[in-house]
Amino acid sequence: MFSRAYSAVIHGIDGLIVSVEADVSDGLPLFEMVGLLNSEVKEARERVRIALKNSGYMFPPKRITVNLSPADIRKEGTAFDLPVAVAILTAFGHVLEDNLKDTLIIGELSLNGTIKKVNGVLPLVYAARQRGFLRCVVPKENADEGAVVSGIKVYGAGTLKEAVQMLNGFDDYKPNSVDIGMLFQGGHSEDGLSDENVDFSDVAGQAAVKRAIEIAVSGMHNILMIGPPGSGKTMLAKRIPTIMPELSFDESMEISKIYSIAGLLGNRALITGRPFRSPHHSITSTALVGGGVTPKPGEISLAHLGVLFLDELPEFNKNTLEVLRQPLEEKAVTISRLNATYRYPAGFMMVASMNPCSCGYYPDRNRCNCSLNMIKRYLGKISKPLLDRFDICIEAPQIDYKELQIKKMEETSADIRKRVQAARRIQMDRYAGQGIWFNSQLTPKSIHKYCRLDAREKNLLEQAFEKMKLSARAYHRIIKVARTIADLDSSERITVRHISEAICYRSIDGKYWGGEGL
Repeated sequence: MFSRAYSAVIHGIDGLIVSVEADVSDGLPLFEMVGLLNSEVKEARERVRIALKNSGYMFPPKRITVNLSPADIRKEGTAFDLPVAVAILTAFGHVLEDNLKDTLIIGELSLNGTIKKVNGVLPLVYAARQRGFLRCVVPKENADEGAVVSGIKVYGAGTLKEAVQMLNGFDDYKPNSVDIGMLFQGGHSEDGLSDENVDFSDVAGQAAVKRAIEIAVSGMHNILMIGPPGSGKTMLAKRIPTIMPELSFDESMEISKIYSIAGLLGNRALITGRPFRSPHHSITSTALVGGGVTPKPGEISLAHLGVLFLDELPEFNKNTLEVLRQPLEEKAVTISRLNATYRYPAGFMMVASMNPCSCGYYPDRNRCNCSLNMIKRYLGKISKPLLDRFDICIEAPQIDYKELQIKKMEETSADIRKRVQAARRIQMDRYAGQGIWFNSQLTPKSIHKYCRLDAREKNLLEQAFEKMKLSARAYHRIIKVARTIADLDSSERITVRHISEAICYRSIDGKYWGGEGL
């Protein structure tokens, strides 16, 4: 007796369909599973056998062989328990085989037959819809997560017995449904910050830094803030999600797939706010970019379409920071293993803050006690190639007493967000159908097309290039920032004023790295 059920496995952030084949024949009693399985999939054999017994399904001793195909893709995770049990029960005649043809089955089994929650349901259901499946049977706790995928029916089952009854007659059960509109109402950023809790109006002064952040968010440019302790760098960074445009449904799906794989969705069906990730400086390179024995997305992928905030940048391990260089350029990270290659998206906006020296007060020699060698050693932890990948470097000066005491109405996040959204709309219209969403994604070729400069602007850039000894990467980033500044001004043409402001955001790094006094 032969039967076939369908399940899926996570590969990167996508799902691959797996055929679960079961053969029951006469011979020496045996339960064998094959198909390039890792340890937790092999252990499914015992979980399935005992779960079947405790669910009341008794069958005569037979030779049972289960194959998970294709056999050249490694099968990982515990989501194969339920499809294996269903395939065996179908071979014994407990499940109608015709109902399995258009059904994807996912779930981990407890020894008592309960179906437990698994990671990665969202990308698996999404893959099932793309492959033409009509329905999915998933753990009841994952039902809302799977139901956000339109065009496919998702049923949540709590026990093995309930799943079998469902597979024998779907008409008696109602598929799960989720109100997407309700999910997006009052969306929060991933770490729990919301518009109600934090606002740019909380920060006194620092008008220049706020302006730089507004430009950075408008074009998704990387930004580095340098200043003494207590100047508000961290406070400003944590408010960046409040001025970012709301997620579209497609963006939300892409982020949610990553969080589903990482097991960080919790009780949410969908991530509806921009991610804001702020790892501690003790983080390892594997935790930052992803990987491990069983590859998982790292912090840079969890920050996809949102913000990765690195506070106290020089305190991070230098080798850990260097691994960011390639993902910052490619907007993705590729992790190679012997049996497979995994690719995770990493289209994040990097925000970093740092003190200019160990004590934090350089170049104020009245307060800074660091020697020049100590300052050079501290700043040297940030390499020139990594520094080049920051489009904007801005100095956050110490706040004086008068600014704290003045009862001034600071601009709110809502006001800033309106300007950011207007600039984003200009970019979306300009790059429609080009696969470009933000100015920061422009290539040297597309810069020539979308960032045309007149003679005066070219002359100014040439002077800056020679005087500041800029690299080609820094040169292109200045033009991209100028394009964003022009968009904020609703100007199709990039003027000298826009170029000048963009150049100013590259002058601070010269002050600290190889410039005045150093």
